[in-house]
Amino acid sequence: MTTAHRPTFDPAVGKEAQRGPAYHQRLLPAHTQLKVRKPGQGGDADGHQFRDLRAELLEAEAAHFAKTKGGAPPSATPDQAPAVNAAKRQLENQEDEEDIEVKRRRILEESRDIDADSDDAEEEDSDEDDSDDDEDETAELQRELEKIKRERAEKREQEEREKAAAEEAAMEHDIALGNPLLNKSDFSVKRRWDDDVIFKNQARGTDDKGKKKEFVNDLLRSDFHKRFMSKYVR
Repeated sequence: MTTAHRPTFDPAVGKEAQRGPAYHQRLLPAHTQLKVRKPGQGGDADGHQFRDLRAELLEAEAAHFAKTKGGAPPSATPDQAPAVNAAKRQLENQEDEEDIEVKRRRILEESRDIDADSDDAEEEDSDEDDSDDDEDETAELQRELEKIKRERAEKREQEEREKAAAEEAAMEHDIALGNPLLNKSDFSVKRRWDDDVIFKNQARGTDDKGKKKEFVNDLLRSDFHKRFMSKYVR
């Protein structure tokens, strides 16, 4: 027999255990260590060591050419290397500045020549375009004029044909029905003899004169119903 329906007077009690304070997982300390850049990632970890990549490239090229052409590669002492590099940089900067000025002058001269040529070409093209446009407009006007003349001629011919057809039909009708001896016409008068009389229907409504109008609470015995029946139903 089940006891699920009976009340629980003595609920189950758990064992007593040694428990400390409870904390939520997100309340625990986290991110307690600061991240810093490692060597190779830039910043203070690299020690601000600047490499002269241009000097290294020149040395590698000189060693390569010396190896391919034969001979000992050029060796520079550590004391002479900075001075040599500085002199090379100064000469290269001067050459770059001179090259920039020369290139600038050459580009300006070429641009002037190109502008002059383009102006001349544009003037010639504009003259040719104007003449071509004038010729095209003249040809277009000629075509429009010919089209208008052709349409007017076609319209005139059509009107003449319609007029000739109407005249021919009228002539055939006169030939067929114009002779009164062959085609007897109806001379009967189709209107009444009293159509021209001024006064008409003078006796209408004389029968109702002298009668006393009475009110009858019956639609079938009313005066209007009697007049209607005598007029339309006999």
